[in-house]
Amino acid sequence: MIVKLWLLLLLLFLSFLGKAQDIAKRKEADSLAEIKTPTTSISEVVLQSASRKIKLNDGNLVMAVSGNKDFKTSTHLLDVLRKTPGVSVDQEDGIFIGGRTTPAIFIDGKQMVMSNQELQAYLRSLSPEMVESIEVNTNPSSKYDAEFKGIIEIRLKKNVNLGLKGSYNGNIYANKFSYRENTFNISYNTGKATYNVQAGLNDGISTYRYNALQHLANTNIMRTHTYQEDQGKVYSIQAGADFKLNDKNRLGFNLRGNFRTNDRLRNGSLYAVAKNESQTIFNTISENPIHYNQDNYGVTADYSFLNKGFKLNILGNYLSVKNMQQDHFINKDKSSSEVLSYWKSDMFNKIDIYAGQIDASQKIGNADIEAGFKYSNSVTNNNIRYDTLSVNNQFIFDPTRSNVFTYKENIIAGYLAYRQKFEKFQINAGLRVENTRSISDAITVNSVVSRNYLEWLPSLSLNYTFNKSSEFSLSYSRKITRPVFSQLNPFRFYFSPLNYWIGNPYLQPSFTSQIKAAYRYKSWVMSLTVGKEKDVMTRYPLYNPETNVLEYLGTNLPYRNFAILETSFPVKMTKWWNMTTQITGYYNYELRPYLDEVFALNIYNYEVRMNHSFSLPKGVTMNVFANYESRTGNSLYIIKPRYTVDVSVQKSWFDNKLNTKIGYNNIFDSYDQHLEFRHKQIMNNRFTHWWDSSRLVLALSYNFGSSKYQVKEMQKTEEENRAR
Repeated sequence: MIVKLWLLLLLLFLSFLGKAQDIAKRKEADSLAEIKTPTTSISEVVLQSASRKIKLNDGNLVMAVSGNKDFKTSTHLLDVLRKTPGVSVDQEDGIFIGGRTTPAIFIDGKQMVMSNQELQAYLRSLSPEMVESIEVNTNPSSKYDAEFKGIIEIRLKKNVNLGLKGSYNGNIYANKFSYRENTFNISYNTGKATYNVQAGLNDGISTYRYNALQHLANTNIMRTHTYQEDQGKVYSIQAGADFKLNDKNRLGFNLRGNFRTNDRLRNGSLYAVAKNESQTIFNTISENPIHYNQDNYGVTADYSFLNKGFKLNILGNYLSVKNMQQDHFINKDKSSSEVLSYWKSDMFNKIDIYAGQIDASQKIGNADIEAGFKYSNSVTNNNIRYDTLSVNNQFIFDPTRSNVFTYKENIIAGYLAYRQKFEKFQINAGLRVENTRSISDAITVNSVVSRNYLEWLPSLSLNYTFNKSSEFSLSYSRKITRPVFSQLNPFRFYFSPLNYWIGNPYLQPSFTSQIKAAYRYKSWVMSLTVGKEKDVMTRYPLYNPETNVLEYLGTNLPYRNFAILETSFPVKMTKWWNMTTQITGYYNYELRPYLDEVFALNIYNYEVRMNHSFSLPKGVTMNVFANYESRTGNSLYIIKPRYTVDVSVQKSWFDNKLNTKIGYNNIFDSYDQHLEFRHKQIMNNRFTHWWDSSRLVLALSYNFGSSKYQVKEMQKTEEENRAR
């Protein structure tokens, strides 16, 4: 039924496309005959021909950002990504493509190795005016790390003017509490060198609510309520320099620091009754104050050499992340205020990542041969200590919760790629080999897991350009997804005193094989991706009716089949009204053993996003963005439908030096997430996550500088040329 609906939708759109073209032709004929029509109403709908705004690059969507009316009212790059076809951003600023894939982020062709928190702060520091384009790669070739199932390539606007150039960006989000973002950017170009410095300060309060109902057949019923206030402050500093040594050689450095402090107050209640709800089993309240610090340090160095058809790139990255967190868990009887339990934790976590790679390519006629080598090493040390209040009011060490865990991973990789163009046809083929050696050591429980495996990972893409308006791409790739530290670490991450999840050090990596077909006609883009993932990493709930504890444990599923159908197209309603529509359909089938049964369901869902841009008098731009997600889920849970609507207005002043924006995100406060366990005979479990994403937004940016003369760019990488 769903497939028929999608086919009908596709046929209707193709019919609309043909009618729109006929209308455009009639309009041209009428114009030649000098027949004028009134413009007081919307008399026609014409597909927008915006080749500069959207195109394909090897089957990947490339979207222009700076100067694009669809993004004029966006406050920062995360806001731009929310409106970019094929990309979604959740309430906690997590970025996804293809429904559930977390992409790697590349800046100007280079991967910036950052922690999640540092990356989010960096993307928030970039205004749309600072970004030239975004490329969404949902099927990366063997040239890239095998764990990259998706890549978002961000091209920044270059300072091609000699002299000083700078900007200030400030955003305020206000509802019950406020949150502020401030970023200062400055660059200086001498012609032979470009220096840049970026500094930022974000601070404020955000809130979160969690409500749950859970029980098993013939046992207790428990209701959980949690309210959280998170007061955070983030300082960031970044400095870099790019040196043009001569026409063939370039050298660049980047130093980064990101420092975060959070004081989180989490209050909750647990209320349990017997099956008939006539007898109260317990009624408790909990307090969970948390103090958290994170310090990030990063260094990136890159060198490039270009001589005729030969190109050499060397890139090195180092990242250091240090996390410290202190928690207190205080549980009291609600009626008497008696302390039932009290434990506290002290956590120290240190991550060091070293990565270096060399890429070389040689052009032979109209063919390119490319090869590369990469080595990466990561070391993670985690020590968490729990102390519990004893009957004599003294804290004693709690070995059942405490944990010392280390994880070391070494990856050696190499690839060989071939690309050649035959008039309108282009072929790209590659083969990557990766050797992974890892050892996880749960010292507290004396569990050591060591692995050493070698994987061959091919890729192939075929591209055909019919003409300037039409092109087609077909690609295949095989990818690996390794479990991350938090999935492996076997200690408890608490959501409430009776609700936590535990890592699994025995998780296996998963492997994904997929095929993607993409087609562009002018500004209409459509793609279909089908694939299969083996040893899928996921979590499952396990409920204990005697203790009322609900655990979420990690495991590997045998496999899942998936398909994604995406289309996006702009429509010019009038001279002052542009609309971009994105429609995505998802299919997911996973084989999930759970307890004593095996569940396998076909899950269909879809998402519709519409972005309206209005060019109003006096240089004012207005934007209305709406997003609807249908009912979805997996073999165990149902996720209910939800939607959001954002409204924003923008105006520039003083020759576009000053830019002001005002908006309201999630104006109906309708984007909370509701989940429900499917199989009531096993467990009735319903819960809701709510974030304070309904906010008034005020934004201001100011550009300044003394740049007057342009410097000629003598050397560009192939990726830079293709992105323009």
